[in-house]
Amino acid sequence: MTTQGTQPDLLYSEEEEALRAAVRDLLADHCDAGRVIARTESDAPYDPALWKALSDGMGLAGLLVPEEQGGQGATHREVAVVLEELGRAVAPVPYLTSAVVATEALLACTGEDADALLTELASGRTVGALAVALSAAPDGAHRTVRDEGGLLYGELTGIADATAAHVLLVPAADGGLYAVDASAVTVTPQISLDLTRPLATVTLDGVRGRRLGDAGPAVRRGLRAGAGLLASEQLGLADWCLTETVRHLKERKQFNRPVGGFQALKHRLAQLWLEVVNTRAAARNAADALAAGSADTDVAVAVAQAYAAPVAVHAAEEALQLHGGIGMTWEHPVHLYLKRAKADSIAYGTAGAHREALARLVDLQAP
Repeated sequence: MTTQGTQPDLLYSEEEEALRAAVRDLLADHCDAGRVIARTESDAPYDPALWKALSDGMGLAGLLVPEEQGGQGATHREVAVVLEELGRAVAPVPYLTSAVVATEALLACTGEDADALLTELASGRTVGALAVALSAAPDGAHRTVRDEGGLLYGELTGIADATAAHVLLVPAADGGLYAVDASAVTVTPQISLDLTRPLATVTLDGVRGRRLGDAGPAVRRGLRAGAGLLASEQLGLADWCLTETVRHLKERKQFNRPVGGFQALKHRLAQLWLEVVNTRAAARNAADALAAGSADTDVAVAVAQAYAAPVAVHAAEEALQLHGGIGMTWEHPVHLYLKRAKADSIAYGTAGAHREALARLVDLQAP
């Protein structure tokens, strides 16, 4: 484990590479582009069989949960590897929202109710969602619900994966974080750009919840981990876009020569490669800082999101353009990556918001 004052470890261990290979093989069998596109056209964008294989079969839902609470007792480094592969496949599963954000929020709480819920989330049989808008930054404001006589009232919008959740972690105006059964609230799907991670409005009308702890530190911890590890998902997405675009340009011919041989396209791909490599360094640094509990974690997360978000969008846009006419069709999966990249670019704070946060953290104020 890294400690304050030591250099971060940006390399992948043998165990992490083995984990990557296992997750990639599973996704190759259960999450090909055709299946994902078919699900986005249905009323059920989530893949319960894939989620069961990831959580129950491989135990990945409990990576961040201590072993004594039914989890794997791993670190954010392993979770980052999983998210890279899920990003490469644009997998329609609530891993980031349940196994990372909701789990981290619960880890900031104490008591039997929080411990029991952590064990349920670690098994994967229960899916959790933090009822805070996907666009909320770790240090930003978020909406709360009213607590009147022990009952919760209010409406929360832009909640990612609420339609897949069994339990919602709801921040209230009294400063508490409450566990609410999803069947007791009204979940209304919203029109979402990214069909593989849909948003919803959650309406509470006199719902009773179980107080888990203080909402402030729990929400901040969940959103910070979400922002930091989202960079790994964006890395996987950008890497897929680069790899598939290079492959396509090697095969596609014009004037009896591979399109990728033209100098102008070589320059564009070289620039994109540099951006992806830099994103890998930023994402790994954020994951390592989160795993170590480094004093520089806030800085590492802000740097990762400020850099990774625009790179993922750029990679998806380049893939769409350089695939030519086929890239414009619904049948080709590149549109899934562009939509995920665009949606991710405003998730857990925009790149601009993270740059402003970084400036405050390093005392670099605007004139």
